[in-house]
Amino acid sequence: MTTGSAISLFSGAGGLDLGVEAAGFTTLAAVELDDDAASAMEKNAPTCFRSLREVLRGDLLPLATGSGNGLSTRDILRAAGLGRRERPDLLVGGPPCVAFSKSGFWLDWKREGIDPAASLLQAYTRFLAEAQPRFFILENVHALTFNNKASRPAFNRLLEEIGAAGYDHRWQVLNSADYGVPQARQRLFVIGAKKRLKLPAIPSPTHSAQRENQRLTAGLPPHITAGSVLKDLVTEPEDDEVVRGSWAHLLPEVPPGDNYLHFTAKRGYPEPIFRWRSRYWSFLLKLHPERPSPTIQARPGPYVGPFHWENRRLRVPEIRRLFTFPDDFAFVGRRAAIQAQLGNSVPPQLARKVAEEVAASC
Repeated sequence: MTTGSAISLFSGAGGLDLGVEAAGFTTLAAVELDDDAASAMEKNAPTCFRSLREVLRGDLLPLATGSGNGLSTRDILRAAGLGRRERPDLLVGGPPCVAFSKSGFWLDWKREGIDPAASLLQAYTRFLAEAQPRFFILENVHALTFNNKASRPAFNRLLEEIGAAGYDHRWQVLNSADYGVPQARQRLFVIGAKKRLKLPAIPSPTHSAQRENQRLTAGLPPHITAGSVLKDLVTEPEDDEVVRGSWAHLLPEVPPGDNYLHFTAKRGYPEPIFRWRSRYWSFLLKLHPERPSPTIQARPGPYVGPFHWENRRLRVPEIRRLFTFPDDFAFVGRRAAIQAQLGNSVPPQLARKVAEEVAASC
């Protein structure tokens, strides 16, 4: 049953939109600057995005600055087939998170909060103020909520602009694994409704797992594991799945679920190779078949995992399943471009749970 119309900004390959569609909304128009990601959304439109009229390839930064040199709110509404007095029911989008991503906070320009990409949040809030949808879902990296020079002012400004546009809101950082995704991926969701409308709730977790100092939540099934979703998947080897280079020979010795810390004195390694916590957690990180996958990155370095427990890089069909994209969802581009599309996406299963709460308020 159709719940309402949606417009998507910063759409990527459409992970958030797949969840929105599964919750009953229909995406009328999407905006994405990356050509491969936009092509992927178009390619899957007949089966996955049943009412998609157009994918606009355009830069939304001019919308944030008001320069008038790029796509305007009216351009996007027109592409969605909406007249001047018509408004979408839902706005969704995840502005690029370069400025707030946890990786790279060692860079001065990130710590000082001077990355110009931060203003892409303002492209979202400007469209929100001008298009006036009934509801919105904004997704971003959880580091946007951190109390530092880059994140805190930007997050406070974002919430202030949402209120000024005429919306009530609530926000929370959600772990994908708590919602049936076989990947432990933390993402920030801000959900809002026009004032006087019912404000959607944050979805309650559907899965749980025993963690250190934490018991399995009563009544909830355990997290879905990487092994359970990959065990029946038949895949062909990929050209670049073999790990090569200075540290590649160490990967077979890493136990499933572990990383470079296996080779430290603190772990009792006889001839330590690394100092304790001298690398990122993802360095030589390997999947454990009885746990959800750790976060899969968009542009991992040569020794950045998670790697398969068979001591190789993950194949595209495997990553697709670990993100809960349909097996027949066709990505476009070279291997690195597809990795980026997946690594930047919202797992559709998580998006669906969030969108279902919005649908319940319609």
